[in-house]
Amino acid sequence: MRAVIYTQRVEVIESYQERRDCADQRIADFICQCGFLPLPIPNKCILAEKIVRSINPAGIILTGGNSLEKFGGNAPERDAMDRAMIDLAVKHVIPLYGFCRGMQSILDYFGNEIINVNGHVAVRHFIYEGTERYEVNSYHNQACVGLKRNCGLKVVSRAEDEVIEAVCHEFLPIIATMWHPEREKEFVSKDINKIKILFRKRKKDEQ
Repeated sequence: MRAVIYTQRVEVIESYQERRDCADQRIADFICQCGFLPLPIPNKCILAEKIVRSINPAGIILTGGNSLEKFGGNAPERDAMDRAMIDLAVKHVIPLYGFCRGMQSILDYFGNEIINVNGHVAVRHFIYEGTERYEVNSYHNQACVGLKRNCGLKVVSRAEDEVIEAVCHEFLPIIATMWHPEREKEFVSKDINKIKILFRKRKKDEQ
C-alpha cells in the first residue's frame, strides 16, 4: 500500500504555550478508503520535505483548517508548509489534492484572488459540473470567483452564486475542491474515485 501524506491544522494552546499539529481522524479513514496508507506530516517545512523525498509518496493532500494569514489566520507556519508542498508537487510532478483551505492555498499559489464570501459556512449546497448537478458540504469564509488568465488552473465546478468549487491544473496532476470529503456521513464514491485516479497516476508514471 503506497503512502499518501497529508498536512495538519495548527491548534494554539495558550495555557500550555504550545502550537499543536492535529487533524480530523476521518481524514485518515478517507485516505484508507481510497486505498492508500495515510501519513500525517508536521508543519515543519524542512522536515516535511525530507519526509516526502524519503518515502516517495503516491500523493500529497493539503487539508482544511486555519485561514490563510492574509485573512487573519494565526498559523504562518501552515502557509509556509502548504507552499513548500505545492513547490515539491510542481517540481517533481507529485499528484496533489487540496480541499477547503488546501484549495485556497493552491489558488493563491497560482496567483488567483481569494475574497470573503457569505453563505458557505456549515451548509450544504448544489454545485454544477458541466451538465451534472450534485450536493456538497461547505465550511469556508473565503473563496475565488474568477481565475487569473494563464494561471495554469481551470474551473471544474461552481456553486449557484458563481463561487468556484473545484479546479484542476491544465498540465500537472493537481486537483482541488472546496468541500470536505472526510466530513460526509458516508464517503462519496465520486470523491474516492477522484483520489484513486489522481494518485494512481504516480504509480503509472513511474513504470
